[in-house]
Amino acid sequence: MRPSSSCICKHVNPIHSKTRFVLLMHPKEYKKERNGTGHMTKLQLENSEIIVGVDFSDNARVNEILENEKNSFLLYPGKDNFNLSLRKSSETLSVMGSNPYLFILDGTWPCARKMLKLSKNLQRLKRVSFDNRIKSKFIIKQQPASLCLSTIESVYTVLNLLKESGVEQCDTGAFLLPFEKMIEYQVECILDPNNNSYREGMRRELIPKNRYKQNPLISIFYE
Repeated sequence: MRPSSSCICKHVNPIHSKTRFVLLMHPKEYKKERNGTGHMTKLQLENSEIIVGVDFSDNARVNEILENEKNSFLLYPGKDNFNLSLRKSSETLSVMGSNPYLFILDGTWPCARKMLKLSKNLQRLKRVSFDNRIKSKFIIKQQPASLCLSTIESVYTVLNLLKESGVEQCDTGAFLLPFEKMIEYQVECILDPNNNSYREGMRRELIPKNRYKQNPLISIFYE
């Protein structure tokens, strides 16, 4: 869905994971075909699907999964969540099983919060989280907090933690490549004086995305 000059298809290399990822995508995010990292995540994961909506309480596909798959979890911070970063490998495998379903809310933080508030079925799921120790590479976008990650970066982190626990064996070495190439292309366009959108005298530099809200209790976001 991108112009051929900025196409990332050549960088896509889908991996097979034991974990089944269900990307619950807000309609506003679904429209971002060109830069939405949820779409990139789907391209990189063979065992994944996208379901678009806001309130999933009566969504037939979501309820089908929840009814048939007991090892279903929601990747979302919460008071009583299962923190992948703190649990022992044996405990993770015992709790999540070898082929879990992992639901991810794909939207801005306010949108994701609304999706969860409206979706009664998702509220009943056990939550999974992690302690983020990396800084987002989404440098062309202002993040709401310093530890916020895009959807594809969040899934990348989860996959690596599941590999450490023995749940996954997939190779994540090139998982972020399409995302990194998209950022690289966007930066080149911003700094290129020959770009069609260039205007003489226009400031052509990247401003550090560090104007974050001060809330150390928040460790993960999805955009």
